[in-house]
Amino acid sequence: MSIKNQYVLILLSFVILSSCGKKNKEDVAVVTEKDTINIYEPNWESIKKHYKDPEWFNNQKFGIFIHWGAYSVPAFGSEWYPRQMYMDTATFTAQLNLERTGPNTTYLHHKEKWGDQKTFGYKDFIPMFKGEKFNAAEWIDLFKKSGAKYVVPVADHHDGFAMYKSNTTRWHALAMGPKRDILGELFKEGRSKGMIMGASSHYAFNWSFYNKKDHFDTTDPEYADLYSPKGKDLNEPVSEEFKQMWWDRTVDLIDNYQPDILWFDFYLDIPDYADMRPKIAAYYYNKGREWGKEVVLQDKNFSHEAFPEGTVVYDLERGKLPGIRKLPWQTDTSIGKNSWSHVTNWKSKTTNQLIDDLVDIVSKNGNLLLNCGPKSDGTIPEDQAKILLEIGDWLSVNGEAIYDTKYWRTFGEGPTEVKKGHHSEGQNKDFTGQDMRFTQKDGNLYAIMMAWPEKSKVTITSITNEDKVKAVSLLGSDAKITFEQTVEGLLVKLPSEKVGDHAHTLKIEL
Repeated sequence: MSIKNQYVLILLSFVILSSCGKKNKEDVAVVTEKDTINIYEPNWESIKKHYKDPEWFNNQKFGIFIHWGAYSVPAFGSEWYPRQMYMDTATFTAQLNLERTGPNTTYLHHKEKWGDQKTFGYKDFIPMFKGEKFNAAEWIDLFKKSGAKYVVPVADHHDGFAMYKSNTTRWHALAMGPKRDILGELFKEGRSKGMIMGASSHYAFNWSFYNKKDHFDTTDPEYADLYSPKGKDLNEPVSEEFKQMWWDRTVDLIDNYQPDILWFDFYLDIPDYADMRPKIAAYYYNKGREWGKEVVLQDKNFSHEAFPEGTVVYDLERGKLPGIRKLPWQTDTSIGKNSWSHVTNWKSKTTNQLIDDLVDIVSKNGNLLLNCGPKSDGTIPEDQAKILLEIGDWLSVNGEAIYDTKYWRTFGEGPTEVKKGHHSEGQNKDFTGQDMRFTQKDGNLYAIMMAWPEKSKVTITSITNEDKVKAVSLLGSDAKITFEQTVEGLLVKLPSEKVGDHAHTLKIEL
């Protein structure tokens, strides 16, 4: 080969190598960009390393939960009607422990009113679930007037009927029942009016929700995709087939609705789902980054720390905390004392109780997610709407002591203690005029009196002489408030007549 040809060959090789090198650099750049989005790996070490509770969630303080589904057609017992209608010889708890022997009241009611559970099963309520008066705009307008900043409709309950357009099951609201994408309509309306929109998934418990016996329709293979493919053994472990169904269904919900909040119910905490928890957390958090927003995942850690602290926002069902938790947390509870879904014997808590709950929770760095239960036709009962509007009226006056606030050095003072843990709210006593809760914002301390104090005066013992108080005012009142700093604390004299019907807020400028 001549020297000239050798030179051409060397030059050509250099060009090819340079071109290849350039391509490899571009490939690396693309991979690096992708990696910057998908930084969460499906393990707790990776999630703990990258996750931080979004501050935006902690600032909202108040949200609305919605339990609405085919279980609102019978409107009896609770949203667990589809489970208890098949409990003919005994009732088992959510943890599958024996609660009591003998037929459940709901089983007897169903048999008397609707007929035998073999011929008229839960599936037969779905065509009756019309939602003919459902109006997403009316719901969202009510929630905004209540002062709520975020809304979390139930997307998938234990019953297996999806309240959205599902691509993984035939049992969904667009195809059956209302024949509308309920979740989609609420998301569109809510977001158009500035609401933060989330969704809850209770589907993990579908595996063990229905009692399987040959004299029920729950063992009919034609309906295994509604009643779950589980057999008759109560303690049968969750199958890989069902876990995949749960995964596909949850990912479909995430991908198509991009919820700002994804709330999980208790059964996801059991050991059978241990491998799925970091996997779904990583998937959802990476999706949030892809969408360009911080998202919130919530779980109950019902019996143990299923999601390690600092990887999700902790949620307490029908319970509160006795003191401040520095990480954000949330209480979910219902307006109804006895049910989450609409029932004919619904018993509401009072507006005063719910406002006191909100104040107590916020003073301890938490949020309140308050549930309402619409009727099967899609209307929100008047008594529930009235309570929501009364909460909104209170927040219109006292909201500056709630929204965007932080906890103070102590959550409050007074004699009334709060019980700790899930399902503990029934053990709590009403707050008194001696009970007070604190929040702070922009150099102001808010002292929220849970009831109007006797003789219209109060001494705030948590405020010492080292706290230089400049001024004190009462939100919602133009009256001049006099105060004096003493060795016992800050003595405040209030107007002789009570101002407002619920908790009363002193704004203290320090």
